[in-house]
Amino acid sequence: MPITEDQLLGTKELIALEEAYGAHNYHPLDVVIERAAGAWVYDVEGKRYLDCLAAYSAVNQGHCHPRILEALVEQAKKVTLTSRAFRNAQLPLLYKELHDLTGMEMTLLMNSGAEAVETAVKAARKWGYTKKGIAAGQAEIIVCAGNFHGRTVTVVSFSSDEQYREGFGPFTPGFRIIPFGDAKALRAAITPNTCAFLVEPIQGEAGIVIPPDGFLREAAAICREKRVLLMVDEIQSGLGRTGKLFAYMHEGIRPDVLIIGRHWPEGITRCRRCCVEGDSGRIRAGRSRKHVWRESTGVRGGAGVAASADRRETGGAVGGAGRVFPGEIADVAQPSSERGTRAGLWIGIELTTEARKYCEALKEEGILCKETHSHIIRIAPPLVIQREEIDWAFERIRKVLE
Repeated sequence: MPITEDQLLGTKELIALEEAYGAHNYHPLDVVIERAAGAWVYDVEGKRYLDCLAAYSAVNQGHCHPRILEALVEQAKKVTLTSRAFRNAQLPLLYKELHDLTGMEMTLLMNSGAEAVETAVKAARKWGYTKKGIAAGQAEIIVCAGNFHGRTVTVVSFSSDEQYREGFGPFTPGFRIIPFGDAKALRAAITPNTCAFLVEPIQGEAGIVIPPDGFLREAAAICREKRVLLMVDEIQSGLGRTGKLFAYMHEGIRPDVLIIGRHWPEGITRCRRCCVEGDSGRIRAGRSRKHVWRESTGVRGGAGVAASADRRETGGAVGGAGRVFPGEIADVAQPSSERGTRAGLWIGIELTTEARKYCEALKEEGILCKETHSHIIRIAPPLVIQREEIDWAFERIRKVLE
C-alpha cells in the first residue's frame, strides 16, 4: 500500500523504510531530519540539533540561507535548466564573479566534486601529452597517501585506503602515491612522465590532517621547477573553512588548477587557463583549449537555477571562519584522546577508542557530528555559526568526551 503525505511517520518507521528499500552503503546516525535553518536542524519529532558536520562542508552557508532560497525560487520561475547546448543569462555572470573571487582565469562547472576531480585528471593528462610531450598513455599523476578525492573508479584507484578499493578493481593506472606532507618524496617521485601533483591542502576524510608548515610552498616550487601542474583539491577545505578563502592561501601559493565542490550546488574546476602554451609550465589559453575540455561537459553544467544560486552564495559566508572553537577542543578528550587538530572551523579529535559511541552520545546532547576512520570525530559546522552557539556546543562536547 502506498504511503500518503497525510500519514505521520516517526523516526522508527522512517528508518525502517530506509533500511528496507535503500541500499546499505552508509552508516548514518539514527536521527531523521525534517527541516533546518542556519546552523540548526530539527528531527521529525521536533527535537533541535546543532549541525556540526554541515554535510561535509557542503552547507558552509548554513541551511535554507534566505538569499540563496530567494535566488532559487526567483530563477525557478524563469528557467531551471538549459544544459550547455545553449547559453543562459546567469552562467556568464557566475563565471565573472568566480574569476573576481578566486583570481583564477577560467571555470568549468561539473555535476559533482568527484566529476571535478576527474576533469582535472583528464585536463592534466591532455596537457601532458599535447604540451609537455609525454608519450601517449604514459602520463603519471602524483597523489598523497590518506587522500580522499571522491568515489569514482579512477579516483579510488589512487586511494591508499583499502576500504574504498575493495571489490572495485581493475583500477585505472597512472598514479604514484607519496606520504602526505613530504616534499622530498614529491621531488623523488617526479619523472619525465609526471604531468601533475594532486593534493588536498588539509586532508579532511583522513581526520583533519594538516601538513608541516611550508610543505605546500615547497611543493609549488618543485612543481614549477619540474614543469608539473599543481592541482589543489579544496572540495572540503575551501570557502573560508580554514580561516582564509582557500586553505592553500595560508602558504602564499597559487595553484595551476583549483578544484572545488560542495560549497556550490555543482562541482567546479577552476584553472589559470585551459592548456599550456610554451615552456612556462603555467596553464595558458591556446587554440587547442576546446579540445582539452571537449569530453568534459556536463548535462547540468549550465543550469540556470544553480548558477543563479551560486551567484548569491559566492563569498557570503567566508567571514564566519573567524569564529573558531576554543583551543581546548583538541584536549577535552584526555586521557582517551591521542591528539586533536584544528583548522579554523574544522576540527578532528583522534581517540584511542571507537568514535561512533561518542557521536551517538553527542546526538543525545543535541549535537550532530560524524566519525571518520572509526576513531576520529570530525567537527565542521556551517560557517554562519555564532559565537554563543560555539560556546554552547563546546560545553556539551566537553561533557561527553571528558
